[in-house]
Amino acid sequence: MEAFKKNDIFEADITGLTSDALGVCRINGRAVFVRGALPGERWRVRIVKAGRSVTYGRGEECLSPSHGRAEPACPVYGKCGGCACMHMSYERELEFKRGKVNDALRRVGGLELEVDGILGSENTEFYRNKAIFAVGGSAGAPYYGFFRAGTHEVVPVERCLLQSGSANRCARAVTDWMRENSVAPYDYKTGSGKVRHVFTRTARDGSAVCCVVSAGGFGALTGSLTSALLSACPELTGIVLCVNRSRGNTVLAGEFYTLYGSASLTDTLCGSRFEIAPQAFYQINPPQAERLYARAVELALPEPGGTVFELYCGAGTISLSLARRAGRVIAAEIVPEAVENARENARRNGVENVEFICADAAEAAAEFERRGLRPDAIVVDPPRKGMSGDAVRRCVEIAPERIVYVSCDPATLARDAAKFRAAGYIPKQATAVDMFPKTAHVETVMLLCKLM
Repeated sequence: MEAFKKNDIFEADITGLTSDALGVCRINGRAVFVRGALPGERWRVRIVKAGRSVTYGRGEECLSPSHGRAEPACPVYGKCGGCACMHMSYERELEFKRGKVNDALRRVGGLELEVDGILGSENTEFYRNKAIFAVGGSAGAPYYGFFRAGTHEVVPVERCLLQSGSANRCARAVTDWMRENSVAPYDYKTGSGKVRHVFTRTARDGSAVCCVVSAGGFGALTGSLTSALLSACPELTGIVLCVNRSRGNTVLAGEFYTLYGSASLTDTLCGSRFEIAPQAFYQINPPQAERLYARAVELALPEPGGTVFELYCGAGTISLSLARRAGRVIAAEIVPEAVENARENARRNGVENVEFICADAAEAAAEFERRGLRPDAIVVDPPRKGMSGDAVRRCVEIAPERIVYVSCDPATLARDAAKFRAAGYIPKQATAVDMFPKTAHVETVMLLCKLM
């Protein structure tokens, strides 16, 4: 196998895509990954990194574009790293995501099941209801944008095409205020400066809450910041200052001070109203979340009634959807604040047939078993890392007829589905849902049935 040197240039045919939407070609017998390239295309490729196990190239010129290629609308595409699929038509993007799930099920899980389809998003731009802009530059010339992958270097963005208009205007208002008042952005190397991030969450009715994340307060300038934000974004119902003095990468940490209105935002999802604090988890694409949850409820409860256990319930968004169809729902979450939020959401919506307990997934399943409860179905919606082996085992011991797995990572879904299959639960159906257009991420909901 011939060795590569940096800046060597070759012509190559793109034959595949990685799970991160990088094009794959073979040069001198070695796989080379090229951002922005699509299968069926021929490219002139410059070698930019040649390691022992992986080689990356940069596409210098597309010699023969494929039918699925689209011109990226964002001027910083490929720099901020946020939109891995912006060079694809939406039809090609959905095809890629469906293939990504099927490939994981086959390669990682050894499963023969394929998804029965993928539910595309009606809106592929400005669909995100949560934005976190990083702030960089200097006191005299601050700007907002996103960190370049693996660094604290902020790539300036004039207008992100995925975020709401409110989010873009709030970020611009904060950096304009910083410039006018000589307020410096935070420097991760030295720990000097103030403003770290501008976080905005927008409800479906257009109202919004902006949270400015800073390494310290602004003293006498605080009132002018509030005025600047309200002038640029009159739809704001709340302005929050988060004083985050940590040197780490966590955005929302430390102390929270409400500068205007309410820190929480009220939104509607699946017919229920939710009050969302800045640090609370909430789906970023509500119309697609409703389709995902509807599919999960349909698979868990083909007929109304019955008992459902839910693990990793968060603030209870899926729980309340299940409660509308189930006779009884018992849901568990390890974060105490989220459990209290879920209970309050149930009270707010008059839902009385749901119980929330604070425990991790394995502990909750064990508690269900100790109480002698036997559900008709278990619904799980774990984080990206998937389920622990103990949580899988506990679910199997409860022996429900159906297990519905909602996943944000096809690889961990496939891994866990293989564990369930080995324990007697056969994957029967799966549907992919595109929650995050223009990115490489995809959600999946899978039904596993107990082998009789």
